[in-house]
Amino acid sequence: MKAVVLLFPGINRETDMVKAIADITGQTPAVVWHTETALPAGTDLVVVPGGFSYGDYLRCGAIAARSPVMDAVRAFAAAGGDVLGVCTGFQIITEAGLLPGALMRNGGLKFICKIATLRVETAASPFTSAYQKGQVVRYPVAHGEGNYRADAEALRQLEAEDRIALRYCDATGAVTEAANINGSLGSIAGILSANRRVLGLMPHPENFVLPHHGGRDGRGLFESLAHALVAA
Repeated sequence: MKAVVLLFPGINRETDMVKAIADITGQTPAVVWHTETALPAGTDLVVVPGGFSYGDYLRCGAIAARSPVMDAVRAFAAAGGDVLGVCTGFQIITEAGLLPGALMRNGGLKFICKIATLRVETAASPFTSAYQKGQVVRYPVAHGEGNYRADAEALRQLEAEDRIALRYCDATGAVTEAANINGSLGSIAGILSANRRVLGLMPHPENFVLPHHGGRDGRGLFESLAHALVAA
């Protein structure tokens, strides 16, 4: 699996992402600077990691989405390539038009840094096949603008096409208002593109991979990708 991790000014989770992918696949991803106009030959997976691209000025992800490398990422996704956007990466790929909707200020207008409980809504994707539908997992979160918003038609399509990957829930798996940590529409924590090859999510699976992280639930996402890309 040849993975690429993009690096924009202000991104600060690229090292965590590289380490997680390397630990699970045995292959160290290339780190590609945002001014590049092409992806390395043979790229299988593009990852846009978390942080605060361009200091979250203008709108979160809006400046990074217009970086030169994103034209190559859009072309890669249009050709059926796998793209993962985590936290700021979710904001960037949404601003770039790879996913519907937008990420807004958290409902409580406060930065959230904690362990979130999530329910896997679909196992039918290259990112979630190692999980069971309905499985409850825990990923860390650290964001101020993770409140997912979309219009009624976009939400209808996400629901009808089984494209909601993860929802915030309580420890029993119940999706409740109290468990919705940032006020996201439908308690949405992650969504898939129409072809299911692009995933955006606010929680950080890369920070729950190794035993000393305090949890290993994030491994399933990277194991899913490794299996899907080897099979392909």
